[in-house]
Amino acid sequence: MIRRHLEHAQYVWSPFRKKDTVNIENVQRRAIKILTGMEELGYTEKLNKLGLPTPVYRRIRGDMIEVFKMMNGSYDQVVKCSCH
Repeated sequence: MIRRHLEHAQYVWSPFRKKDTVNIENVQRRAIKILTGMEELGYTEKLNKLGLPTPVYRRIRGDMIEVFKMMNGSYDQVVKCSCH
């Protein structure tokens, strides 16, 4: 549920400043620390064990998927992309 709130409308407000990215990452760090009960593991190890990517990775992957959709006509042509 926390990740869903953090990622709501991410393509509109997608954080590009390091400070904003770190703040979002810190929210996930705290949530994982509270929920998992794996105190002996570091953050990255917990993510791997839970099968979760970092928020930065998810945003970059999501951005790439959206660009692919735009370039391949998955959306109505409201705005023409001159990326070719």
